[in-house]
Amino acid sequence: MPEPGKKPVSAFSKKPRSVEVAAGSPAVFEAETERSGVKVRWQREGNDISASDKYSLAAEGTRHTLTVRDVGPADQGSYAVIAASSKVKFDLKVIEAEKAEPVQGPAPAPAEAPGASREALASAAEEEGGSPSPEGSSSAAPDGSGASDDPIGLFVMRPQDGEVTAGGSITFAARVAGASLLKPPTVKWFKGKWVDLSSKVGQHLQLCNSYDRTNKVYLFELHITDAQPTFAGGYRCEVSTKDKFDSCNFSLTVHEAIGPGDLDLRSAFRRTSLAGSGRRISDSHEDAGTLDFSSLLKKRDSFRNLRDPRLEAPPEEDVWEILRQASPSEYERIAFQHGVTDLRGMLKRLKGMRRDEKKSTAFQKKLEPAYQVSKGHKIRLTVELADPDTEVKWLKNGQEIQMSGSKYIFESIGAKRTLTISQCSLADDAAYQCVVGGEKCSTELFVKEPPVLITRPLEDQLVMVGQRVEFECEVSEEGAQVKWLKDGVELTREETFKYRFKKDGQRHHLIINEATLEDAGHYALRTSGGQALAELIVQEKKLEVYQSIADLTVGAKDQAVFKCEVSDENVRGVWLKNGKELVPDSRIKVSHIGRVHKLTIDDVTPADEADYSFVPEGFACNLSAKLHFMEVKIDFVPRQEPPKIHLDCPGRKPDTIVVVAGNKLRLDVPISGDPAPTVIWQKTLTQKNKVPAGPSPDAPGDAGTSDEWVFDKKLLCETEGRVRVETSKDRSIFTVEGAEKEDEGVYVVTVKNPVGEDQVHLTVKVIDVPDPPAAPKISNVGEDSCTVQWEPPAYDGGQPVLGYILERKKKKSYRWMRLNFDLLRELSHEARRMIEGVVYEMRVYAVNAIGMSRASPASQPFMPIGPPSEPTHLAVEDVSDTTVSLKWRPPERVGAGGLDGYSVEYCWEGCSEWVAALQGLIERTSMLLKDLPTGARLLFRVRAHNMAGPGAPVTTKEPVTVQEILQRPWLQVPRHLRQTIQRKVGESVNLLIPFQGKPRPQVTWTKEGQPLAGEEVSIRNSPTDTILFIRAARRTHSGT
Repeated sequence: MPEPGKKPVSAFSKKPRSVEVAAGSPAVFEAETERSGVKVRWQREGNDISASDKYSLAAEGTRHTLTVRDVGPADQGSYAVIAASSKVKFDLKVIEAEKAEPVQGPAPAPAEAPGASREALASAAEEEGGSPSPEGSSSAAPDGSGASDDPIGLFVMRPQDGEVTAGGSITFAARVAGASLLKPPTVKWFKGKWVDLSSKVGQHLQLCNSYDRTNKVYLFELHITDAQPTFAGGYRCEVSTKDKFDSCNFSLTVHEAIGPGDLDLRSAFRRTSLAGSGRRISDSHEDAGTLDFSSLLKKRDSFRNLRDPRLEAPPEEDVWEILRQASPSEYERIAFQHGVTDLRGMLKRLKGMRRDEKKSTAFQKKLEPAYQVSKGHKIRLTVELADPDTEVKWLKNGQEIQMSGSKYIFESIGAKRTLTISQCSLADDAAYQCVVGGEKCSTELFVKEPPVLITRPLEDQLVMVGQRVEFECEVSEEGAQVKWLKDGVELTREETFKYRFKKDGQRHHLIINEATLEDAGHYALRTSGGQALAELIVQEKKLEVYQSIADLTVGAKDQAVFKCEVSDENVRGVWLKNGKELVPDSRIKVSHIGRVHKLTIDDVTPADEADYSFVPEGFACNLSAKLHFMEVKIDFVPRQEPPKIHLDCPGRKPDTIVVVAGNKLRLDVPISGDPAPTVIWQKTLTQKNKVPAGPSPDAPGDAGTSDEWVFDKKLLCETEGRVRVETSKDRSIFTVEGAEKEDEGVYVVTVKNPVGEDQVHLTVKVIDVPDPPAAPKISNVGEDSCTVQWEPPAYDGGQPVLGYILERKKKKSYRWMRLNFDLLRELSHEARRMIEGVVYEMRVYAVNAIGMSRASPASQPFMPIGPPSEPTHLAVEDVSDTTVSLKWRPPERVGAGGLDGYSVEYCWEGCSEWVAALQGLIERTSMLLKDLPTGARLLFRVRAHNMAGPGAPVTTKEPVTVQEILQRPWLQVPRHLRQTIQRKVGESVNLLIPFQGKPRPQVTWTKEGQPLAGEEVSIRNSPTDTILFIRAARRTHSGT
């Protein structure tokens, strides 16, 4: 796993900010990238911006600029800048120039279009000293300047109350500080007290969140589109982290659309101004400008001609009575209808009035305002009628519900009427009404879908730059809505040029076609019921050469083989001859098998002598070697020439021949002699074990024409197995196909003819990758770490071991993750960043100059578990001459390993040696220690244990003296026994009196001063109370 702190950063070192520009002025946005030469795109509303008369694009080094000339209202909106895989959004807001001061005194406004009613209301509200909330946004300023910072809570900006016209849109925003948070906070939106809005996401409601890396602030937004009057009411936003919680309440007011007839009334009524002044009344002079509502309630003739006759109210109607009985969503319509323009004053007066609730004549108990039910369950809607014989109708969204099958069940029990809806689905999410005669009661039913659970989590991935990445996760439901996040930031559809999302039933895929270093990070798939997290590590392509090509010297008609091995089996390359690409033909063959690239040249000719190179595609790497052509010189030699071995080396001791295991070993020994000599090959491990492989003693004398050889002390035929000897008149070739470690040793070549004898020793060394190490051992397992130890491989392959590579995987996974990119020189390593409670396995590779060994066997599965914390509230409950009673509470942190039990120890004051109070562990949180020495001053401590071992101990603060605490006897006479007790003859008498005292007091019962005696009265004593029992009372039992 990569080290902490290596998260990918943004491609921008400086990001553009949102600005406000006056109409007619230019707007300039600047951005700086981390490095120069990066291609940058500017967008508006998702469309690319190109240079034109309106827009100017400039780039200088790492600095990029977008200029919007002659800004107008049409240029207002959302913009974005894109570089590589980073995208930054910002806004342009156009503000109009300040208007002239209004003329003193009200003037009638001309008739306006219906769409202007909202703007007229805003201007009227502005004259009252308030600021309207524009349609489409919440009342809170986007930058949070309108909200005060909370030094204790989590909110930087709380959502504010908002107003919207029916059919419009509004957004509530909450900002949470993220500088001190390790994980993104959890935010929930509610309507009312308990209706969770996450289950209502759809056409009219969307929940969005984002993260500002520059300011380290989380932004959570609630978007409401096409607002309906039923959306009005109180809302709540709750934010929680691991150890903190905060909430905020706000309200939404939905106003009905205003008709054109109301516009004349608004312009005809103005708020009273200060005497002799044309300016608006400020909040400090609010009392001086308060309207006289009683005068407004009278219908004036001057205004009746201007009003729409359909909107006129009868003269005897009381507006305040109408407002008291109406819902808040109707206030604006009623105020305009009756000529009330001071909405703020009207709301203040309404707030001070007590609204009388009209008692229903048809219902004794109405429906609740709202109900919530889980999808697939049933719900019962119950009302109680005043008249049990009255017929009721049930309506759903205004349509009467008809009895059909088992979906709807109507019940009538006395005055109760019940509607039962079975197998609730999303189609049942609606408004319901119960109608009795001309009266009705309403409610809303919210159907909550069950949470979508993660059934198969994401897997961590390690890829190279340019490779394809595909994350796959499986959820519990088909077609479920999920969110993909990268480092806590949601990946949206606007970024499809980089990410591709795919759904296949219950499986969800995130695909990155070509990974870059910026794509590294933590990816998450979030559902309504959980989250799956995985890490993507993107590593730069670094090609390692395990085996380079070597120079060759071959003779005519021989075969030349150049072979190299690289670390990536997918790498392709080209072969060059003297710098020019080599074209394969029938004699020249190029092969690529796994990590091995091979060039084979058959029937070598002098023209093949050249410099050969292998160039891997995509890497600045070049492997070169030279092919030497060995010419055979034929010299005239006299007959009867003694045999001789011709080696191209000084002296008679050639250098050691090194061959890589698996490659072809070819020992080409030129010889001469007349007549043709007999060639004998011998292989020996020591000088004493030489075994000749010459002709048999029984063979005839002319057997010199046949060649035999010995391999590993065994006489083999020349055509048998993988080892063979080919001898001609002027040379002898010893070949081993696929060299192995057993093939190394000292080879002795002997040539004989009747004239003489010659002999040469050839030392062959076979080198290979190391053997796999033994299974690593795990120790020092902690909460998220462990120590891995291993032994060197039994065989290092003939080359020193350069280091080791360590891998780990989860027990139930098939994907191994590499823990180190640089070779480990030591035989131990501390692995970190593991998840507590998850079972892991480890394995190790050994690496030498030839390559990497096979993987070692996996270690024993282990689980990172930390010991529990110390128990809490250790206290001494009781002390006697030989016993001490202790009690405590469980530790605050138990961990994934659970709790196996507790151990109790004690030691004498001033001594450091602790003695176990009992063998083994106890599960109780209390213990009585017996057989302690009387008068000893002891300290006690308690540890909690789990499978990870003992936790920290908790010790008594002061030494405890083992000595009985004396306490005077004390009778706790119950209150009912402090007065005369009366029983009838034959009734039983049972008197229980608790007592205290140490040591245990002796109890004596007396009657009239004499000890009790007799079989009719029984006394039972316990350590804490005494009982006097009379089975059948008599008059003789009376007394004191």
